[in-house]
Amino acid sequence: MASPTSASLAERFRDRLPLGPETPIVTLGEGSTPLLPAPRLSARLDLDVWLKWEGANPTGSFKDRGMTIALSKAVEEGRQAVVCASTGNTAASAAAYAARAGLPALVLQPAGAVALGKLAQARALGARVLEVRGSFDQALAAARQLTERGTHVLVNSLNPYRLEGQKTAAFEILEELGEPPAVLALPYGGGGNTRAYAMGFEEADAGLPRLVAVESSRRAETAASAIRISSPAHASEVEQALARTGGTVVQVSDEALLEAWRALAQEEGIFCEPASAAPVAGLAQAQLAKGTRVVCVITGHGLKDPEAVERLTPPPLTVDPDPDAIAAVA
Repeated sequence: MASPTSASLAERFRDRLPLGPETPIVTLGEGSTPLLPAPRLSARLDLDVWLKWEGANPTGSFKDRGMTIALSKAVEEGRQAVVCASTGNTAASAAAYAARAGLPALVLQPAGAVALGKLAQARALGARVLEVRGSFDQALAAARQLTERGTHVLVNSLNPYRLEGQKTAAFEILEELGEPPAVLALPYGGGGNTRAYAMGFEEADAGLPRLVAVESSRRAETAASAIRISSPAHASEVEQALARTGGTVVQVSDEALLEAWRALAQEEGIFCEPASAAPVAGLAQAQLAKGTRVVCVITGHGLKDPEAVERLTPPPLTVDPDPDAIAAVA
């Protein structure tokens, strides 16, 4: 397997990205994330499971792949500010890369629907954070309307440069495995990442994995806030990508999703945010043949949503500083 490199994503794949020789690269060292075998999950599911660990990106999510390209192009084009609607990960990434580029960032978030870790990142990084009285879809509509005034550039995945950056994860999987996996499973929120992976595999001309896009059966109210999007912006493109690859959309309950979240942490040592566990939860329903090689895209770090740990794991016990007392409860 290929060894990781310290070069930025844009430097590694510049010839496959919409970057000219004079494009200023706004980078925090994103990309080159680990592709990890998952032996315990593989044994339990009777599959060959691998985990593309995107929580290793600079702000802790896959969004950084696209944001480096979106901000690089924004600077090249002389843009003065960026705006996004976000359930959290886009906000953190936009704030970080805008700060790196020296541009102000405006974040519109649905009121009460963003995990604390993500909100903390965006605030600490200097973004102007506004809570919108409404859903993510309403916040996105407002952001799009604002960009029509010419004051801001939208850096949600509707920005085509975002998808250009995100497609590079497919290139990395091909580098590391030497061939496409039989199946690529990933969370399905807005659908931009599913579309980006399809772009990447198709451009590499190495064959397409079957895409399995996993969503919560409670899309609008799911506990997995990162995929709490009732109307996916890329739904039609996802449908087309699934048709081209023989893929499917799988719905999972929040209970199954959170059980997969625990399994990733306690069986494989991967602490991710709940939404990131969706592809693992979906494997049980995807009707895959024994031994099928599957790459699950684990999109965001668990520190994005520390409240999930409070809700879903037992609290620490208090003991005296005595070995017998400790052994009695250990």
